[in-house]
Amino acid sequence: MGNLFAGSEVVELGVQIEKNGRDFYNALADQSKNQKSKDMFTYLAGEEGKHIVAFQKILNSVQKYEPTDSYPGEYFAYMNALAREHVFTQKDKGAELAKGIKNDKEAIGVAMKFEEDSIVFFEGMKKVVRETEHKVIEDLVSQEQQHVQKLLDIKKGL
Repeated sequence: MGNLFAGSEVVELGVQIEKNGRDFYNALADQSKNQKSKDMFTYLAGEEGKHIVAFQKILNSVQKYEPTDSYPGEYFAYMNALAREHVFTQKDKGAELAKGIKNDKEAIGVAMKFEEDSIVFFEGMKKVVRETEHKVIEDLVSQEQQHVQKLLDIKKGL
């Protein structure tokens, strides 16, 4: 079995996830009627924009990387499975998903799932980038975890 992804392709998926997240949050901010939620979604869209820049820097420096597998292609098969399950790896899905959301409570639930799925994907991404890039990804994961906490705080206030 050949690799399903190269390391650079996994990082490109990370960029796509963040772009869709940015579009998702911008759309939610536009349709939200609650000012506190609107402010939070605008903030989160900005954060996703920062993550795009960080991943693009990693993408510019990533080299072809072959992680140690129990069997050939194992790790890339795992990342392929994660990518298939993460709706935001598909281009233009963020704004499309936001259109179907009826209220802020539902929006926050979907946003939390997005952030949690991103954390799992980005943790897996660490195996396909150089070790010197791990700190950047760990920082991004930490920020995603903070986003989950902020979303929980907003959800409690609704």
